[in-house]
Amino acid sequence: MAIEVLNRQRLARIDAHRVASLADATLGAVGRAGTNLTVVLVRDRTMRDLNRTYRNQDRTTDVLSFPANGGPAGADNTGFIGEAEFLGDVVVSVDTARQQATEAGHSIERELDELVMHGVLHLCGYDHETDSGEMNRLELRLRRKLLTEE
Repeated sequence: MAIEVLNRQRLARIDAHRVASLADATLGAVGRAGTNLTVVLVRDRTMRDLNRTYRNQDRTTDVLSFPANGGPAGADNTGFIGEAEFLGDVVVSVDTARQQATEAGHSIERELDELVMHGVLHLCGYDHETDSGEMNRLELRLRRKLLTEE
């Protein structure tokens, strides 16, 4: 497995192996097994800074995906680490995940799973804003397949 998990927050305890395993399973489910990516867990302040810098939105958000080589998700923008393809980075706000988990009535682990899966799908080229529901349908199928009920 070539998934790196960087925990840059102390708000919640993170099971890095769980995060990496889910990212890897998501890649496998969409035909991208063996590719590399990084998942970074941050606080809202960092996420707001990233969202302002890269999307011109001065607010926090739950998850951002940064494709390798800086191009839009889905473009031919992958890099390589040795022989393995590098897709890019998924950044998740743990503050926002915790708030959304409370609102949805499930655990923060479940919410983090959903956000990691969502970010990985973006790195694989899916875009719910332009694909007439394709990404949303895929994401629901993958949740049923890969996530346990809590």
